[in-house]
Amino acid sequence: MKILAIAGSNSETSINKQLVSYAASLVENAEIETVDMNEFEMPIYKHQREVESGVPQEAKNFAAKIDAADVIFISLAEHNGTYSTAFKNVFDWTSRIKDRAVWNEKPMLLMATATGARGGLGVLEAATKRFPLHGGNIVETFTLPFFNDNFDKSTHKIANDEKDSELKEKIQKISALESILEK
Repeated sequence: MKILAIAGSNSETSINKQLVSYAASLVENAEIETVDMNEFEMPIYKHQREVESGVPQEAKNFAAKIDAADVIFISLAEHNGTYSTAFKNVFDWTSRIKDRAVWNEKPMLLMATATGARGGLGVLEAATKRFPLHGGNIVETFTLPFFNDNFDKSTHKIANDEKDSELKEKIQKISALESILEK
């Protein structure tokens, strides 16, 4: 199974990158590619810019990574209740590729984490509503509140046993897709 692990943040110390990396590591025998949003930095989307220059190659490269994956694990950073600007810009540009649904119906584990009590719930709710309109096949969702208390940075694992068990159950459902994907 090929997993594309995406952290919806351009932070060098992204807690969402830590979470998505941990989640992907739970799938046995998976080939994992972790995406860095900084690799897809491009001008802020503007219709006139698209008309004049077309869709940037970085957006096409992002779409190619989606297409090469069997499953997408994504953990979104929450900035003021919604997507980070870095993620939103890549999402916007990728949505402009002709005849393309951004997520291409790939099975997806949609996650978020934050240092507060809601654990990125605002961005998770926004994505849960929006992604299916762009070919998002959301199989499971997961939030991890109070990241600094619930994630052990020294072991790179969830320290809260209840939340860790919850994530592992959701990963099992995703892993069960492997036999379907191989057909």
